Amino acid sequence: MVATDNSIYVSDKAKAKVIKLMDEAGVANDSSYFLRVGVVGGGCSGLSYKLDFDNEVKPMDQVFEDNGLKIVTDLKSFLYLVNTELEFSDGLNGKGFYFNNPNASRSCGCGESFAV
Repeated sequence: MVATDNSIYVSDKAKAKVIKLMDEAGVANDSSYFLRVGVVGGGCSGLSYKLDFDNEVKPMDQVFEDNGLKIVTDLKSFLYLVNTELEFSDGLNGKGFYFNNPNASRSCGCGESFAV
């Protein structure tokens, strides 16, 4: 993937998993819901990723669409997430969402936290 603008990207595998999870949560058919991505303090490298479903856009939120998914993040988190791609792995070496973040200077072994 080559970033062409300042955005947040979603792989095909991650999109499929997000749609499945939205369906399980009962919000897949409600177009007001979107994927909220954020960065919070914590984790072994200092910052952790946070994913959730939401249906309320706040005044300073940044709104993106990639691969048919609406993604929203707060402005502070976006500074850490610019040009990041959300991925999903179901392999033997770890299941779950992870971020290909070009802004991270290091990340922990579990892939759930990072530093800049």
